Amino acid sequence: MEQSTPRTMAPARSWLLLLCLAAAATAGALQARAQPDSIGFISIDCGLPGTASYVDDTTKLSYAPDAAFIDAGSNHNISAEYITPLLSKRYHNVRSFPDGARNCYTLRSLVAGLKYLLRATFKYGNYDGLRRPPIFDLYVGVNYWTVANITDADTSMILESIVVVPDDFVQVCLVNTGAGTPFISGLDLRPLKSSLYPQVNATQGLVLLGRINFGPTDITLVRYPDDPHDRVWIPWVDTASWNSLSTTLRVQNIDNDLFEAPSKVMQTAITPRNASKNIEFFWDSEPQPKDPTPGYIGIMHFSELQLLPGNAVRQFYINLNGEPWYPKAFTPGYLSTDATYNSNPYRGISRYNISINATANSTLPPIINAVEVFSVISTTNVATYSLDVSAITAIKAKYLVQKNWMGDPCVPKTLAWDGLTCSYAISNPPRITSVNLSFSGLNGDISSSFANLKAVHYVDLSHNNLTGSIPDSLSQLSSLTVLDLTGNQLNGSIPSGLLKRTQDGSLSLRYGNNPNLCTNGNSCQTTKRKSKLGIYIAVPVVLVVVIASVVVLLCCFLRRQKRGPTNNAVKPQNETPTSHVPTGDAYAQSSLQLENRRFTYKELEMITNNFQRVLGRGGFGLVYDGFLEDGTQVAVKLRSETSNQGVKEFLAEAQILTRIHHKNLVPMIGYCKDGEYMALVYEYMSEGTLQEHIAGNGRNGGFLSWRQRLRIALESAQGLEYLHKGCNPPLIHRDVKATNILLNAKLEAKIADFGLTKAINRDNSTQVYTNSLVGTIGYVDPEYHATMQPTIKSDVYSFGVVLLELVTGRPAILHDPEPTSIIQWVRQRLARGNIEGVVDPRMRGDHDVNGVWKAADIALKCTAQASAQRPTMTDVVAQLQECLELEEAGAGGADVNGSFYTGSSSDPYSGYNGYAADGQSTDVSQSSTTFEIEQNFGRTPTMPTGPAAR
Repeated sequence: MEQSTPRTMAPARSWLLLLCLAAAATAGALQARAQPDSIGFISIDCGLPGTASYVDDTTKLSYAPDAAFIDAGSNHNISAEYITPLLSKRYHNVRSFPDGARNCYTLRSLVAGLKYLLRATFKYGNYDGLRRPPIFDLYVGVNYWTVANITDADTSMILESIVVVPDDFVQVCLVNTGAGTPFISGLDLRPLKSSLYPQVNATQGLVLLGRINFGPTDITLVRYPDDPHDRVWIPWVDTASWNSLSTTLRVQNIDNDLFEAPSKVMQTAITPRNASKNIEFFWDSEPQPKDPTPGYIGIMHFSELQLLPGNAVRQFYINLNGEPWYPKAFTPGYLSTDATYNSNPYRGISRYNISINATANSTLPPIINAVEVFSVISTTNVATYSLDVSAITAIKAKYLVQKNWMGDPCVPKTLAWDGLTCSYAISNPPRITSVNLSFSGLNGDISSSFANLKAVHYVDLSHNNLTGSIPDSLSQLSSLTVLDLTGNQLNGSIPSGLLKRTQDGSLSLRYGNNPNLCTNGNSCQTTKRKSKLGIYIAVPVVLVVVIASVVVLLCCFLRRQKRGPTNNAVKPQNETPTSHVPTGDAYAQSSLQLENRRFTYKELEMITNNFQRVLGRGGFGLVYDGFLEDGTQVAVKLRSETSNQGVKEFLAEAQILTRIHHKNLVPMIGYCKDGEYMALVYEYMSEGTLQEHIAGNGRNGGFLSWRQRLRIALESAQGLEYLHKGCNPPLIHRDVKATNILLNAKLEAKIADFGLTKAINRDNSTQVYTNSLVGTIGYVDPEYHATMQPTIKSDVYSFGVVLLELVTGRPAILHDPEPTSIIQWVRQRLARGNIEGVVDPRMRGDHDVNGVWKAADIALKCTAQASAQRPTMTDVVAQLQECLELEEAGAGGADVNGSFYTGSSSDPYSGYNGYAADGQSTDVSQSSTTFEIEQNFGRTPTMPTGPAAR
């Protein structure tokens, strides 16, 4: 156990300690200002209507309404039956957040690197009339704080943490975990000196379990102004079990005090009524979903309040579970603060029993004035790169983006902003690499802030109402490979910097359907007539360079023959200007040097709880449910020893997934290559595969509506378009099918399983040369089957089959009664004009017939026998967007993420094979915490009208 120095007026002595606490709290006003006041306080009355602040009569601190700190949620009053004369005003109203997975308060004008106390208060009070108190999570910035478990309508709760704030602002986020609508009554921020609470640092914070003031003569809370830091000290009084000691003299804090317990608290203490007894109390460990073995920090505060005669001695030992907390006896100083505490958290104990007993030399019983107990939380998660945050926040403000753009843009990954893709490196902050704001209703000119997203490689601003000229500053984005400005109202010409980028092949620029753009004949031309002198100079130079290159390559080749083969390491993404993906068998030779997290096999055992729950199975192996340290749910695909897919496919998928970033591709969080163990760790997709939903076996047991199907088709098409157009070189998935399209909780579609993906040969822009046929029966392009040469049109064909499945609700191969391709089945019926005989009857006619005709027509064009007759995925995306607009216009713009059609419920994990879909890919040729004083001391008084400490 680490020793620490006791804080006394006497010469320094080395101490070590621990302690605990918890309790119920009472009403007390928690004050606020819109900005930090003169002493740095921010106090917010959440849900307070209007703009007027008010001053609390007791503390004289000002409460501010919360509208200036958050732009989401709605105000409500609690039910009148829960309002009592003693209930603090700030509990009379709440702000509720029925929409969005994460909603965040932003507190600004802070000092980066300083410690702050954060306090959130809650009183449900049946504000919504549902009588269903919720459970939800709290986050401080990107780090998990605690779970808010609101047990009933009448109990008030106070949750407190102490953390180091890394920036000049901090966000407090309420995260919906599916157990009720998050709400909040109040939020406070208090600055602390850097010297206070030394257990708090940049990587570790404290969460209050309890803070007890022993021995006061009444049940009044001690807080500001008696405590300059506005900590709330809960009184604990039981005159039948102990004697109370008190003084009116001031108890002084020593120099360099580490906790600065207020004099008002230290002026009272308790001793056993029976002088031969001990002071005993305990608290129970409270495992958390994200921390099954929480660590605890205890701080016990002591001060001698009596001027003892010369022959009197007060000396005692402090024990934890019968073992010395510190081997030496403790004697508190007269009218000076003293404390014992532990620096390293205690873990692995179900109950922490504290006993304070007099030594044999002591003539007086033991004493204690106050106690604080905290659990520790990790604050190691790093927020998104600050300049990226500033840029995307400015973009949000300019265009009033109405998405889930709350909190950090990239972290945690499960709550990343819609439309953004981020890269995650272990040693660096996440970076924004892709921005998709197509069809987002953007107005005005193109924000200059886009040019500040220095790591972005894909920007899609298509189909908005953007005006003005294209800023040349975008050409300075060295990583930018795709810029889509299609379908806006831009004017002028293409800036020279962007023209140069498009000419040298480093940028794909799309700017069609901008009527006022490039109206001047040569304003968008890149070629200029060169003089013959330039040619005379250039040709010899080129010849010299070519000859020199041949010589160098020959030397390298001879040297390599002597040395033997070498491994080709993949460079981190930020070292190359494009999303280059190696091709062919280079995967088998490449060492797996990826920018994603690398897990050990033991870490995978911990993440999956020893591989307890299977989500799916396939040719690669089993897929397991898991949770990372921060609570992020993941899917772990572990290769089995009998897998028919080997190292080559594993490396291929891992290499590709470190390079591609798009909202409609399932992101890889990390990988494991530990001896013979190989695994890939993916984002968890809670709604399983598209195939399950088409079959009616989805998590909700219902059937997708037509609008949902169109949206899923569009998002899947966008993912494929990115592979074909947004990657350099382009990628062919080669196994597009309904089981390789996964859905998240919002039914957003993402393409998965890249083990068969190939990059297009640089010498041929359309096809890949292979010596084997891969894919899944029913989805394979017949031209690929005949030539053994897949092209990007092979993916288009497979997607067409998926689109037919969405239209019909039937599988790719029908048994009608003989095996029949769904393509042939649909063609026969549509040839007779029988669209209703094709449409999935489970949609109950809730669709626009013209839109279904159009979607079926797109699918049949995608599945044309000759690849040259098939559209590109860019064309498919545009056509599906028109279908969706047609459907939404006919339905009055109803929410495409509406409810499922009613069906029977099913196990949420049943049939979840999305991450293991490779198994179907074949070779076609083949809480409340207990903190109690023992019986002789009783319990803390119950005060249902005030905040209750967890």
